[in-house]
Amino acid sequence: MTTRFDAEHTDETIETRLWLEEHDWLYALLKSEQNISPTFRFPDLISACVSLVFANDDASERIFEFLGTELVLRPPHGPRRRESMWMPQYELLLAVQRSPANRHPNPKFQLDQLTTACVALSRQAGLSGENILQQARVNMASRAAKRRESHLTS
Repeated sequence: MTTRFDAEHTDETIETRLWLEEHDWLYALLKSEQNISPTFRFPDLISACVSLVFANDDASERIFEFLGTELVLRPPHGPRRRESMWMPQYELLLAVQRSPANRHPNPKFQLDQLTTACVALSRQAGLSGENILQQARVNMASRAAKRRESHLTS
């Protein structure tokens, strides 16, 4: 049976995929002793990585640099894991996916590649799990505030 809460929140995340290397790194953070109270799940961790990358003005350039120099060298059919992310961070990646940098004559990258780039860039930046978990908290508080605002205005 679907509860009212479930029905209201099913459209707040979107499915994506992560390349195995980045998935395994996030899985280690998911299971780490740092991830407590609350215990954040993959949508929170992926979204935190996206938010941290987009905290810099050169996010798009950094993403495409990683894609064009590192991810492009991986086997194109390498294994990926299906996960989810929150909609606000998906919208950031969607804007990058629709940008001129992802149009002809440039190669076209998909959502899973953009998502993987953000996780990889967070990992390469040496971000501790602590930074990612803190950003997950900020993202959660932001979603709660927006939800509260929408309930007050409706």
